[in-house]
Amino acid sequence: MRKTPLLVLAVLATIATACSSSGSSQSAPPGTATTTAPNATSVAVPVTSQAPPDCAAGYLAQFSTRQKLAQLLTVGVTGAADATNVVRNEQIGGIFVGGWTEQALLASGEIAEVKQAAKVPLIVTIDEEGGRVSRVRDLIGAAPSARVTAQTMTPEQFYSATLTRGRALKDLGVTVDFAPDVDVSSQPDDSVIGDRSFSDDPAVVTRYADAYIRAMREVGVGTVMKHFPGHGSGSGDSHTGAVRTPPLAQLQTVDLVPFRQLIDSGAGVMVGHLDVPGLTTPNVPASISPEAMALLREGRGYGAAPFQGPIFTDDLGGMAAITSRMSIEDAVEAALVAGADSALWITTDAVGQVLDRLEQAVAAGRLPMAQVDASVLRLAAFKGALPHC
Repeated sequence: MRKTPLLVLAVLATIATACSSSGSSQSAPPGTATTTAPNATSVAVPVTSQAPPDCAAGYLAQFSTRQKLAQLLTVGVTGAADATNVVRNEQIGGIFVGGWTEQALLASGEIAEVKQAAKVPLIVTIDEEGGRVSRVRDLIGAAPSARVTAQTMTPEQFYSATLTRGRALKDLGVTVDFAPDVDVSSQPDDSVIGDRSFSDDPAVVTRYADAYIRAMREVGVGTVMKHFPGHGSGSGDSHTGAVRTPPLAQLQTVDLVPFRQLIDSGAGVMVGHLDVPGLTTPNVPASISPEAMALLREGRGYGAAPFQGPIFTDDLGGMAAITSRMSIEDAVEAALVAGADSALWITTDAVGQVLDRLEQAVAAGRLPMAQVDASVLRLAAFKGALPHC
């Protein structure tokens, strides 16, 4: 295993520093201090006369081992009943709203009941990119694809448009958008990445992705860059089979540039199901690869700062690049052991079995408890669950 204890100490130190901060540069009402979560605007928290307890330890103490593991899952739901059931019974960390999800979950405010079933703030995710990847266009209107955006708007115009769109998502109850797509691609529009990419120029991708992240952050919606280490020049579609990228050395000057430039932006990162020569072990895609996770987390292998935010996997349950190789239980365990913080898949059907497997992995030492705790805390910081400390 990698140096998990040192990693956990670093995470704990970061959280403890944030929790014990006396405030920010913004003013707050008397008797409060402000703190800024990575995906939220500044919020006021009460200041007590006594020093706050170790908020990291206090946050972790409210969970059983199974509930800690559940915090590392983000699962697709069909509607309010499905979501409320899995949140109340297992205390999962996040739900995913897909094209199959009943729109009433967001349109009719049913998401409020789901959130009330969670003992800590729930991540409500969606992949609302605009263009052909749009789950709620009927609710908030259509938006052009990334490629059309870069051809027809300046970055600041896109920033302004994203402010409006971000507020609409937040009003629906969404807390995290699995966007922007920072893949660098010249593929035809209708290919797997295609017009989801802003450009085949990494500098253009970086400018537009930065505008998106800044705008969403301003309105309090988290963002997740995808698909690390770069799907734009991949050999195919990971929905239908294995995808091989150019060698890692070739990715350095193109695909990895936006990640390198935006790694400190406050966005999370989604790792793709990508076989990367020179990085991943053959037939072990990046989403379950310790080497890929270490590259992202440590940064030095591609000239970036170490990544302190949460790592999400791409969908582990509905994409053949994974499902043709292993079961969902195997895939989730492999992803978390490799270093992902949140395993994503599109149904609640296997949540119980997955958690059974993960408890076995912890008991057997395959998934160290210290590593689980570090992931729980990263996700907590990302979703703004710690300011009350």
